[in-house]
Amino acid sequence: MNLADTVLSVNHDLPIRTAQAVHNGKVRSVYWLTAADSRRLIEERGYAVAADAELAVMVISDRISAFECIWRGQGGMAGVPGKGAALNAISNHWFDSFRKAGLNDSHILEVPHPLVWLVQKAQPVMIEAIARQYITGSMWRAYQQGERSICGIELPDNLEKNQKLPELLITPSTKGILRAIPGVPEQDDSNVSRMTIEQNYAAFNFDCAADIDRYENLLRDGFQLISEQLQAIDQIFVDTKFEFGYIHDAHGQRKLIYMDEVGTPDSSRIWDGAQYREGNVVENSKEAFRQALLSHFPDPDILTNKARMAERTALAEGHELPLEIMQQVSDTYVGMAEKIIGAKLPISDNPKAEIIDVLHNTYGIIV
Repeated sequence: MNLADTVLSVNHDLPIRTAQAVHNGKVRSVYWLTAADSRRLIEERGYAVAADAELAVMVISDRISAFECIWRGQGGMAGVPGKGAALNAISNHWFDSFRKAGLNDSHILEVPHPLVWLVQKAQPVMIEAIARQYITGSMWRAYQQGERSICGIELPDNLEKNQKLPELLITPSTKGILRAIPGVPEQDDSNVSRMTIEQNYAAFNFDCAADIDRYENLLRDGFQLISEQLQAIDQIFVDTKFEFGYIHDAHGQRKLIYMDEVGTPDSSRIWDGAQYREGNVVENSKEAFRQALLSHFPDPDILTNKARMAERTALAEGHELPLEIMQQVSDTYVGMAEKIIGAKLPISDNPKAEIIDVLHNTYGIIV
């Protein structure tokens, strides 16, 4: 079997019956089901949602993005083997753990295939809910340059790189481009203070100001749960990004839920505990891939300088990375998934054919 054949790099061309155009993101594609199929599946599968809820199929790819570009490997390796299955399995594990702990639900209704979620459409809160337990990455770079106020939070002097912070910090940023909010740049991923969110809660898609407390509590509780479970396998949960949204439950009531993905190597930094105690940082997340890219190219400024985005895009489109880099990423993602779920990760030999088969035979949504 050719390993490259197991990689699902194109995930927006499946013959799924839809009501509107497929949304093709960097990693996931979303197929919005027709109203008729949504009603039928809610009834047939017994989903605990409103009878008229809108459903979608989310298909994750094995593509890997970094520095706002998609990267490929030599020999037709258009993604990372096992990456999509690893991200889904990890998120499924944490979402299930949240439910069992009484925190809250997610948008996922069913997992038809290791690369597929059947979800309820949610109205997203326009915030990247970021939580940080250690000072590293962009936060450390800002601190080095003298910044002591991050998202309205005052940091003490004399912190050291990669040091554990006195408390968990919530440093939200914008999700998408928000307009006409005082003090908030009209660009994606802009840091915002809690006060700004409170004063403009409706612009961030919160139903009420009280839900700001609710999302922060869900973020802290979710972070604590993941951190404790990772600690049990000697891994450190450094920082992460959560996303939230609203759905209507089976009784028609609005409900704030977890959505997107959570606690994965794509959305989080995870460090090896034993190495950290020895004074070393070993990344078990996408950060290791970013560092590999910076080391691989003779002019890493192309990857970090936004003024050179055109050059960076051309570099990613015209360059094939050594297979050992792609395999290292695969080993990290698959290895982390298997540690977290405590089982062997299922990897498809022919993912596209398997997905079409199950969505046709079990769900009746293939045209």
